[in-house]
Amino acid sequence: MLRFLLKVVAVALLVVLLAGAWLAWGLLAPVRLAEPKFVLLRPGWTTKHIANALQAEGIIRSARAFLLYHYFADPATLKAGEYRFDVPATAPQVHERLVRGDIFIHTVVIPEGFNMFEIAAVIEAAGLGTKQEFLDSARAQVSLMSEFDPQAQSLEGYLFPDTYGFTRTQTMPDIVASMVRRFRQEARSLSLTQDVHRIVTLAAIVEKETAVPEERQLVASVYQNRLNRGMALDADPTVIYAAELQHRYTGTIHQSDLQSESPYNTYKFLGLPPGPIANPGRASLQAAMHPAVSDYLYFVSDGNGHHRFARTLEEHSRNVSAYRRSRVEAPPSPQIHTSRIRHTSAP
Repeated sequence: MLRFLLKVVAVALLVVLLAGAWLAWGLLAPVRLAEPKFVLLRPGWTTKHIANALQAEGIIRSARAFLLYHYFADPATLKAGEYRFDVPATAPQVHERLVRGDIFIHTVVIPEGFNMFEIAAVIEAAGLGTKQEFLDSARAQVSLMSEFDPQAQSLEGYLFPDTYGFTRTQTMPDIVASMVRRFRQEARSLSLTQDVHRIVTLAAIVEKETAVPEERQLVASVYQNRLNRGMALDADPTVIYAAELQHRYTGTIHQSDLQSESPYNTYKFLGLPPGPIANPGRASLQAAMHPAVSDYLYFVSDGNGHHRFARTLEEHSRNVSAYRRSRVEAPPSPQIHTSRIRHTSAP
């Protein structure tokens, strides 16, 4: 009998030792990954679902050991989100990160002057959704700007350029709303509460025409002067946008584009286009609100990233000739559109 009891005790001890070894292996042995790995834990998942997902992705060694640790050592709430694992970690360390909600933030940079198609491509490249999902949201949530701009047909112009931090658990409407919220903040700080549609539409053209800070108010003055005189704006960026809306822009403006019946064709139709063609930054909004006082009616690239401004068609023609000579003498720059030599031609 004694011998039997000793055997039972020995087996029990062995089981305890094996269980302890297994638990130590499952909890305390760090997992080393060959490369960084992203794991998305979706809202609504149970702790068991999370543990199984972590094991399946190779983040922890044992889902059962993880669950034992969770229920008996630290039964805190595990937060959903996308996590980046790139350093050796034990199961308790992984658990601590999930309790803390140390989720991965995707940094998304939206440059000034990007239109909604370009922003959609950035969002897709960041892995936050598809381009079409973004565009659908930008069109469907136009009510976000109804108070500021009742004429808006989409959120083009109101997706404020900035550096954002988004997570993969955010919905596309949330992402779009964040950009609009930033626009509203800037608009309030600029006291932009009236005539918003016109100002943002003009600011978007200014943003597309020049990246040189000291030129923005002058460019705005050219367009304002042409509007005041009933002259066509002849703005290349609006023609390009018309082609983009029709999915036919190839990087060059063609004669057919200048004959297009699109209301965005400011070579053919007087006045501002129906709405913004891009999303302007703060400086361009200020320029559109407060154009320089000038009598300029024309401008053309100088071939070096700046522009030459002119009061008369004769002066403008000389500037165009100088631009053409500069293009012969120097290799083409990817920052200067060749169509700019036609810009703001005679009405």
